[in-house]
Amino acid sequence: MHQFIRSVLFASLAATAFAAPEVYTIDPSHTLPSFEVNHLGYSTQRGSFDKSSGTITLDLAAKTGATNIIIDTTSLRSGWEKRDAHLKGEDFFNTEKFPTMTFKSNDFKFAGDKLVSVVGELTLLGVSKPVTLKVTNFKCSPHPMSKKPACGADASTTIKRSDFGMSAYVPAVSDEVTLRIQVEASK
Repeated sequence: MHQFIRSVLFASLAATAFAAPEVYTIDPSHTLPSFEVNHLGYSTQRGSFDKSSGTITLDLAAKTGATNIIIDTTSLRSGWEKRDAHLKGEDFFNTEKFPTMTFKSNDFKFAGDKLVSVVGELTLLGVSKPVTLKVTNFKCSPHPMSKKPACGADASTTIKRSDFGMSAYVPAVSDEVTLRIQVEASK
């Protein structure tokens, strides 16, 4: 009997120690990538992208993760149709040639059990550059409505758009752009 109990205990500990990474699918209805840029020193203009997709892989026991987020740049909206058309044009996002931008990472940084940053590569206008997303409000738990495992976070970074070849109207329209990704994903 003691041998049986030891075997069960060892098996459960081994299963915990070797827990597999879990894959979460991004919920496009609760994920809203957005940007903020200073306009002529007068105000901060904002825009968002209504369509995004991708996956997040997490191994919370090993404190590792990976992500592939695809943002549909053609879904850009800023609250004014003429500005949206201009931002989608060749001066800025050039959505006809580059209908998506992506963020990919396999470098998640934890402080204890809390995810604090994600180091990865942002691809915009066909140019890929390293960026670090600062993560706040990270949470994983069973979703209260679907009862499925779910995770969410708010992440942000500041980039220089000219590094990606988007230099129209710099410095009148700021070169520095804050990118934010509010994301929810479930298994």
